[in-house]
Amino acid sequence: MTYTTDLESDANQSLVSTTIAEANHVEVIETVISSLQEDQSAMVSQTEQGHLWKFKYGSVEVYVQLSGTSDEDMLIVWSPVLKLPVKNEPQLLRKLLELNWSSTFEAHFGIVENQVVVSSQRSVAELSPGEVSRNITVVATVADDHDEALTAEFGHT
Repeated sequence: MTYTTDLESDANQSLVSTTIAEANHVEVIETVISSLQEDQSAMVSQTEQGHLWKFKYGSVEVYVQLSGTSDEDMLIVWSPVLKLPVKNEPQLLRKLLELNWSSTFEAHFGIVENQVVVSSQRSVAELSPGEVSRNITVVATVADDHDEALTAEFGHT
């Protein structure tokens, strides 16, 4: 009987720890967003896939997704900076690769759904509040620093 009680206690403790971890991640994300957002622009939705936030930072929109709290779940931050197609796409791709090497910190440029985005993703395993803050801040800053220059240089076709 003691064995079953210990298992039940361990399961309850695990559930409590997961709930606390999720609440802590959500609180940290919302704190970071509230410090970065402009004009009370933040929006949040919660679905089976986790939490999704959107907010305005400078001239870009930034998205933050927290898929859950297990070690396999992800914190994903992204910001669209340029719609494709553009003129001189080979030169754009070279520039993005060079920027990935020199000026994106933990973020990187990529292409998703015909848009150039700045993104960062990290598993939730051992995720600290500082890492949450840095990922969101780096993506927002890099995107805002480059969106207008990329649009000016490469425009739209």
